[in-house]
Amino acid sequence: MSKNVLVPLAHGSEEMEAVIIIDILRRAGINVKIAGEHEIVTCSRGVKMIPDIVIANLDLNEEFDAVILPGGMKGTTNLLKNEILLEILKKHSSRNGLIGAICAAPIILAEHNILKPGQKVTSHPSVKESLITYSYQEQRVIYDYGIITSRGAGTAFEFALYLVELLAGPETAIKIAQDIVLD
Repeated sequence: MSKNVLVPLAHGSEEMEAVIIIDILRRAGINVKIAGEHEIVTCSRGVKMIPDIVIANLDLNEEFDAVILPGGMKGTTNLLKNEILLEILKKHSSRNGLIGAICAAPIILAEHNILKPGQKVTSHPSVKESLITYSYQEQRVIYDYGIITSRGAGTAFEFALYLVELLAGPETAIKIAQDIVLD
């Protein structure tokens, strides 16, 4: 049975991160639901994306195998204020569901106490100070306590392929990396 993943977007989300995550997961046969704060989301570099659903219309009882948060400072700030997303993240976390956050997005997990004390975490260097109370690392991708974090657009492929490894197995991740000619 195929896995289901939620990728929320808001105005200012980092489009490279969002598209790489969505594309790589879909190549793995994973169902990705893109939920936008609006019917059209204008990302950090002006790229407009049309989500599958508006966050406000999500069924709060729908369960996902993973919730993955792209970064972008403005998008992160907008998602941080979204009460519906917060409720989804808290429910998902209470079920020990896989959560991913890249770039600035790990601060959403910190602000809402989803990260555990002493948890290993990484992020874009610009938000490091917001995460310093955790076990901050500078590796490109960190997986700890069911949460995967990564540094930014330049690490988006590694982040997405690690998600595939966790959700669909290492063979699938290796095959996709070969298919896209990622050394």
